[in-house]
Amino acid sequence: MTHTAAQIRHEVEEAIRALPLQSNPPLLYEPIRYAMSQGGKRLRPTLLIMAAEMYGASLHQAIWPAIGLEVFHNFTLVHDDIMDQSPIRRGMETVYKKWSPNVAILSGDTMFALAYDLLLRCQSPHLRDILHLFNRTAIEVCEGQQLDMDFESQAEVTISEYMEMIRLKTAVLLAASLKTGALVAGTSPDEANRIYNFGINIGLAFQLMDDLLDVYSDEALFGKKTGNDILTNKKTFLYLKAFELAGDDMKATLKKAFTLTDPVLKIETVTALYDQLGVKEATLSEIRRLHDTVEPFFSTLPQGVESSEELHQLTLGLVARQF
Repeated sequence: MTHTAAQIRHEVEEAIRALPLQSNPPLLYEPIRYAMSQGGKRLRPTLLIMAAEMYGASLHQAIWPAIGLEVFHNFTLVHDDIMDQSPIRRGMETVYKKWSPNVAILSGDTMFALAYDLLLRCQSPHLRDILHLFNRTAIEVCEGQQLDMDFESQAEVTISEYMEMIRLKTAVLLAASLKTGALVAGTSPDEANRIYNFGINIGLAFQLMDDLLDVYSDEALFGKKTGNDILTNKKTFLYLKAFELAGDDMKATLKKAFTLTDPVLKIETVTALYDQLGVKEATLSEIRRLHDTVEPFFSTLPQGVESSEELHQLTLGLVARQF
């Protein structure tokens, strides 16, 4: 039996609510309950379970590794918010802001250990491969976060360097979710690697779309202020593509625009320059290229594996979001 995305999210929420997070000391576990109760799309566990079901496993077999990766994902957010000094996450105070950085560090460390323990609940002959994938992914996510922080003070960043950073920081966890589902189902190593590579390209396109939406999204539709990446001079794909496309005079104009102190004027000026340079179109073109790379995946599944339209539509939706 396969489940819809909505049904899977319901099961995921129920499993999260059942986690043993009522222990002492309260100041350790209350922040974890708080972080895990903030909702979100539950994208990673949904992808994992959908992949597992597509290859023949059951939701019951996949639920605990799915919850483990969701706890790990939220652990990374708790620690990222400290490093980025972000006061708000999903419309609520971040853990470090509500309590303290020290509390957030320790609760986050506990979440990492809990994630590993949840993965160990998986009853699969491929558990060793699942744990190896998790450990490698955790290391790569940390590598990506460090590169992201390095870029803040790095004068020159290339687009290829940026793509490698988002591969590590964002794409590998999406890819690992899909591959873990395949491993739970006992699919072949070649097919597990194939869905992993599919996930990498989807993850890259997903992050590029996030970069685009930060500048061009409808605030009423997405519920968040646009232009934050511009205000913070973040070296996104759009930022780097603009300097790649610009001639010497335009580069000087761009550099001056990024020094403006009035936030409204800065966003308007930089966005107008992006429009003049065709940055939006260039970003959409790269997103389409990544999508075209992975689109054949569902039509080339191994014999005996029926394509999951739910998984297809979910992954397509990640790179086809509205403005």
